[in-house]
This record gives sequence, C-alpha cells and structure tokens, in this order.
Amino acid sequence: MTANRDLLPPSTLSAETPPWSLALPDRGRGHAELGYLFAAAGALLFSTKAIIVKLAYGQAVDATTLLALRMGFAVPFYVAIWLFAVRDRRRRGAPLPTPTTAARAAAVGVLGYWFASYMDFLGLEYISAQFERLILFTYPLFVVVFGALFFAQPMRVAALAAIAVSYAGLALIFAEKAASLGTGIVVGAGLVLAAAIAFALYQLLAKPLIATMGPRLFTCIAMSGAAAGAFLQFLLTHAAGDLAVGPHVLALSVAIAVGATVLPSFFLNAALHRISAQANATIGTLSPVMTIILAVIVLGEALTPASVAGAALVLAGVGWFTFADRRR
Repeated sequence: MTANRDLLPPSTLSAETPPWSLALPDRGRGHAELGYLFAAAGALLFSTKAIIVKLAYGQAVDATTLLALRMGFAVPFYVAIWLFAVRDRRRRGAPLPTPTTAARAAAVGVLGYWFASYMDFLGLEYISAQFERLILFTYPLFVVVFGALFFAQPMRVAALAAIAVSYAGLALIFAEKAASLGTGIVVGAGLVLAAAIAFALYQLLAKPLIATMGPRLFTCIAMSGAAAGAFLQFLLTHAAGDLAVGPHVLALSVAIAVGATVLPSFFLNAALHRISAQANATIGTLSPVMTIILAVIVLGEALTPASVAGAALVLAGVGWFTFADRRR
C-alpha cells in the first residue's frame, strides 16, 4: 500500500457514488495501481489538446475565443455531475463543502484550468505542438521542487533520478526542435513555461481539497470556476458575436471540451486521490510522447531519430518511477 493513502481521511475514500464516480474504496495495492492507470489515461487524453488547438488555429480562431468555446461545451457536463454529487451527499447525510472550501476549489480551478490553459493556448500561437508539450511537461519538476519547498513533501532520490532520465529525453528532442523555430520561440516558450508552473501549483493545491470533498465534486467546482474565468475574459475582450464560428471550429471545440478536458480532468483528479502528486506528475510525461506521435500522424511533422531516442528515455523514466513508487 502506498504511503499517500495515510494522508487521506477514511471518510473521503468512499464518500461518493456514481454517476462518473472514479473514487472507489481503497482495496490495498489495487487502489494505487488504479491511480497509475487513471494518471496514464489522463495524460494520453490531455496530449490531444495541442494537436486539436493547432488544427483550430488553422481556421483563424484566436486563443480567447477557443478557450471560451472549450469551456462552454465542457461546463454543462460539470454542472450536471455537480448536481448528482450534491444529491448523493444529501442522501447519505454527508456534509457539503463549506462556502470557503468551495471558493478555494474554484480558485484552484481558475489557476489550473483557466490561467494555465490560456497561457498554453497563447504559447501554441508561436511554437509547434511538439515543442509546446515538451515545455509544458516540465511541470513534474516544479511539482517535486515546490512540494519539497512549500508543502513539506519529501524529495526522494528515486523520483529525482527518474525525472532526470525523463528530462534527458525531453532535452534531446528540445535541442533538435529549438534550432528550427522562428523569432517567436522566446515568447511562446515563456508563455508555456508559465502554464507549466501554474499547473504544478494546481496539482499541489488540489490534493488536500480532493481529500476533503472527493475527486468528483472537486473537479466540478474547480472546472466551473475556470469556466467562469474564461467567459469573463471573453466578454471583456470580444463581442458576443465572435462565438459564431464555423462548423469545423465548433467540432474541434467539442473535441477539446470532451476528449481533452472533461474526461482527462476526472482521470487526473481520481489519480490524485490514489497516488502522490509527484507520481501523477511523472507519469504525465507520457503525454509529450503521445503528442509527438499525433503531431507526426495528424499535423505531418517529421519524426527523427532524436525524437525516437528522446521518447524512449521518457518512457524509461516513467516506468522507473512507477515501479519504485509501487514498492514503497
């Protein structure tokens, strides 16, 4: 059994039931193994976002409009599941989150799914999908470092070594791609790096809230907060008529909302309910590998020997960390 379960109050382990409840009771080692599976599924689904955004940019839509459309299609799912979660808690006699706790969850959602997403979307206007994913997934390093500096979490040698192997692979691919990028590289890279830092802080801040209210209710509140931020930003900077986009952009927005937002957000938070933030973040380095593959297939980007070697190192680091964490 992994050590992180000891951080969770017993009441949070079976506080909620379907629909879409990924918070199953703790069943020993399988509880953590399911967390690894959820983390991998979330990472793979999130990897499609950059590809879809790049396709949407080909249809002349800007980052603010695309983010508002994404949240507009995603938020009905979260509101519906939120209502089911509240109903289930009332039936069980379980307490609902206090207004303060709910506000904290919404604020964490604004950080992780509005600010981080907006910085990421803006960065994709300047750099390639492959390069974006490599920079964005420096966030596991920030999770480990910030966790040790500000959240009293241990920084284990095995975690650092596994991350070093993964980032050696990312650096190998980065070195090859950087030479071919234009003058927007500094702006784009800086924006995506800001997204990575924000997402790392989101993971660390989300974990205790998930332990308090469960992954399903937290996800709904957090994503609703992020949606409010996206809508407010759009209304302050655009005319309402700008949402009248073509059918191709609408279809891509639905794909981002459901396949690259709703489903992976529940997988991510369900994983955080079972395994450490560090483990979840390190497994997430699978995402840039998948993005590279999709960029080759969908966007026609070249796959070079350096990309293959870098992907192999990333996978080796993820496997090493997962094995070490399971044996604790």
